Formats: sequence, C-alpha cells, structure tokens
Amino acid sequence: MTHVRREFRMPDVGEGLTEAEVVSWRVAPGDTVTVNQILVEIETAKAVVELPSPYAGTVGELLAEPGVTVEVGTPIIAIETAEAGSPEPAAAAAPSDEGGAKIGEAGADGRIATLVGY
Repeated sequence: MTHVRREFRMPDVGEGLTEAEVVSWRVAPGDTVTVNQILVEIETAKAVVELPSPYAGTVGELLAEPGVTVEVGTPIIAIETAEAGSPEPAAAAAPSDEGGAKIGEAGADGRIATLVGY
C-alpha cells in the first residue's frame, strides 16, 4: 500500500461567498479520520458550518490556523490516505467517481463540490 497526500480545499459553503474563517479544528496531525468525520468548524458571513472529511486516513498537516480567513479553493488540511496497489479497491471506488466530485474537489464542469450551497 502506498500513502497518498490529499489536500482538502476550502469549499464554497454558501451562495457566492469567497472566503471563510477557520474557527476551530476538531482533529490534529497524526489523528486517524474517516470519511464524513467532522474536521473543522468554519464561519462565513452567513453561518458557522462544520466541514466533514472527504477522505479516510491520517491527518498529515493543518494548513490553516484558527482565526485565519481563508479564500475558497485554498488547501486547509492534508490527509495521508492509504492507496492499495491492486485493482480491486479501484474498482470498488469507481461507482463513487460516477456520482460526481468529492467534497472540496472540482467536478467535470469545474465547480467545487460542497455539502451546502452547491
């Protein structure tokens, strides 16, 4: 198994908002995280939102400090994921690829997938 560093970028969590402030992290470097586990609480001009992890793995690095305002699309956390070398896990992941982009990643149309405000 190889480890792949995946960066989760600040998603657009509201209608046309271009930035959000990192309020507090719920994880620390070295923590193991699962898909949909809450990583961070952010605040926009409209709301406070909890962002879930789009990846399972180990937190490699927090890329934004609490209290800092971050532009949409800026990497905020790096997660080390375990990628298997066999074709079976890739085949299992294929159906999720057909459903669209993962949260925080750009889809085929160039839009960044989000939980709210998509």
